[in-house]
Amino acid sequence: MEFMAQANKKFGVRSLLVQGLTFLSVLTSAFMIWKGLSLFTNSESPVVVVLSGSMEPAYYRGDILFLHNGYSPIEIGEVVVYKVKEKPIPIVHRVLKVHNDNTSGKQFLLTKGDNNNEADDRGIYNPGQKWISRDDIIGRVRGFVPYAGMGTIWMNDYPQLKMILLGTLCVLSLFTNE
Repeated sequence: MEFMAQANKKFGVRSLLVQGLTFLSVLTSAFMIWKGLSLFTNSESPVVVVLSGSMEPAYYRGDILFLHNGYSPIEIGEVVVYKVKEKPIPIVHRVLKVHNDNTSGKQFLLTKGDNNNEADDRGIYNPGQKWISRDDIIGRVRGFVPYAGMGTIWMNDYPQLKMILLGTLCVLSLFTNE
């Protein structure tokens, strides 16, 4: 409490309000850019980080993938990111087989990771599920940046690193005049 009183005296209430508004405008801008990208790419998550080595040698842990979810049919060999219902983490795998249901017009996919995976992904899908539907696809990989997402992985693997980074940013924002 005494620290905040000293900060108020040193910087003034007006300065603290300006810093708070600046912080909020940065957050709002980031959110708007994310939503704009989501609309442009037709994907709920246009950028993802590879969390495992299941797609090596095509993509390695820490690679950032850029996704697009166009309306054209998905083809065998494409790398897709999909989400299995009731499982929180999206999966990056290659399409192994495609089944087009002519009666409903829906497309169903069977996927598999590249890295020495003996079996397809049916063991990852929900029990009894043999295919994922086109609706489960978050996006198709359209580009990547190698290892650029390692910071995200480190912060997930070491939560104390995330707290240190956030604390440092908060302290710096209090003592910066700009």
